[in-house]
Amino acid sequence: MRKLDVLFINPDSSAKAYQGLANVYAAIEPPTWALLLAESCRAKGFGAAILDCDAERLTIEQALARIEEIGPRLVVFTVYGQNPNSGTTNMIGAIGLGAALKTAKPDIPIAFVGSHTSALPREVLSYPFVDIVFLNEGVYALHNLLASDLGNDLGRIKGIGYKKTVAGSPPVLMLNPPEMVVPSERMDVDLPGYAWDLLPYKSKPLDLYRAHFWHAGFDHDQRTPFAAIYTSLGCQFACDFCMINIVNRNDNGEEIDASHSRGMRFWSPGWVAREMRKLADLGVKTLRISDEMFFLNRRYYVPVLEQVIENRFDFNMWTYARVDSVRRDQLDLFKRAGVNWLALGVEAGNQVVRQEVAKGSFKDVNIRDVCGTIRDAGINAINNYIFGFPDDTLETMQETLDLAIELNSEMANMYPCQALPGSPMYYIARKNGWKLPESFEGYAFLSYESEPLPTKHLTSAEVLRFRDEAWQRYFRRPEYLNLVEAKFGLAQRKNVEDMAQIRLKRKILGD
Repeated sequence: MRKLDVLFINPDSSAKAYQGLANVYAAIEPPTWALLLAESCRAKGFGAAILDCDAERLTIEQALARIEEIGPRLVVFTVYGQNPNSGTTNMIGAIGLGAALKTAKPDIPIAFVGSHTSALPREVLSYPFVDIVFLNEGVYALHNLLASDLGNDLGRIKGIGYKKTVAGSPPVLMLNPPEMVVPSERMDVDLPGYAWDLLPYKSKPLDLYRAHFWHAGFDHDQRTPFAAIYTSLGCQFACDFCMINIVNRNDNGEEIDASHSRGMRFWSPGWVAREMRKLADLGVKTLRISDEMFFLNRRYYVPVLEQVIENRFDFNMWTYARVDSVRRDQLDLFKRAGVNWLALGVEAGNQVVRQEVAKGSFKDVNIRDVCGTIRDAGINAINNYIFGFPDDTLETMQETLDLAIELNSEMANMYPCQALPGSPMYYIARKNGWKLPESFEGYAFLSYESEPLPTKHLTSAEVLRFRDEAWQRYFRRPEYLNLVEAKFGLAQRKNVEDMAQIRLKRKILGD
């Protein structure tokens, strides 16, 4: 009997990454890249399966038992984050399970793919339990790897790193020449869909996945079933704090960061409609469009949204938008299609601070007008703010908080600034000798060990303390709670108040 060709593993890092928020409030997203890669492999005739440790909350022992039962030729850890910038965080669970798997089943080759792996392939390959790394998104390299004997042919497969064994010497880390990413004209063919049928469920498909708390209008009963899809990949911008485009890299140079491989690739509207139809038929109502830049080019988003309306999918959706890409004349289309939330990257209240980290790519727009326009269209805003940019002071961070309070959006994310591997800021930090976290938990925004960048004026602890106090202040304000009650209901206000009772513990703050 032929062995299963490949098992994709989505590791569970939730407990350490989210602390007390993991049990109820954090979202559980379908493993996008495991789904895409699995379907791509099946289209080439390879057998594939998915083990989602995050959705099933599997212990290492339970996961090992499943892997032994399945008995794959190759295990691939797909290490991405539900926040596009948090792939490094998911290494927490990956290294624990990977090490245990190599001890229990040393004959199963272990490969890693994902944003952190693309950023630091030699570092990931240096782990004793990692046999192979993919140097970018890995689609073509994976196909060629599965067509090989997983051993003698490794030196000829572009787009991977592997260990070359020399008798009597430590293994030599080898990085082969890069393989290309899937070009736009091949997206529908070589990334032909999502392997939804491979996901675990309790009583009905996708019921182990739950939307962000706010996406469901702060109503826990509306969070499942839930799914997330892309209509495009990548971003054409190059913000210092972002590492999203690192999975597109086509250069093995030591100083390559996400800004060197920016760009966008799109699936056809017909492809998107087919995937949405599958989800609608599975009973999904709550859907995230995960594109980094969905509200950007009307040539692509208009036909997608028009198809949603025509097919009457009746999704409750959210997606990202830049503050300078929101078009007033398009908001009615978004609302009619069921886009009830737009996530805006406000980032900082101080224009100088914001321009510095965004490389001047933000147009000088009035953020207040943009947020007002979105609200007038009946769409909710989740504004994203970052505290602790290199030029931040207590005064400029206060400007950011003051702006957040003034805008009083229906939801706000508040992040401490991290120099994430793969981002331009990571290499700036290394060049300047800025202290970086010593653990993967240190890069997690909400973890106990979170250790953001110090600024030119503030310590890491000062940045994190300000962020945590700012979050508490925002969500406990009567003005905000009254807004939640007016828009979503009294029970939903109580749900938010319950959420605000959870205080994160932080190591560098002495907890």
